Amino acid sequence: MSAEALEQLGKELRDEPPESFGQLAPEQLALLADALKRERESRAAGLNEAAEEALKLVPALARGPVRRILFR
Repeated sequence: MSAEALEQLGKELRDEPPESFGQLAPEQLALLADALKRERESRAAGLNEAAEEALKLVPALARGPVRRILFR
């Protein structure tokens, strides 16, 4: 389980976890990986919301093309 939890944490970190993380219990590693995932999702949602708000500054006729250019 510990190797699996370390692998999941590495996936969330998008890098190899530090060696010292191997000393953590599998439950702690899973908790940390889950917290990182939730934070990344929260930030992505915030960025999407901010982008949509910014598009309101673009004239209505140009919003569609601008959206397609920016958010392919």
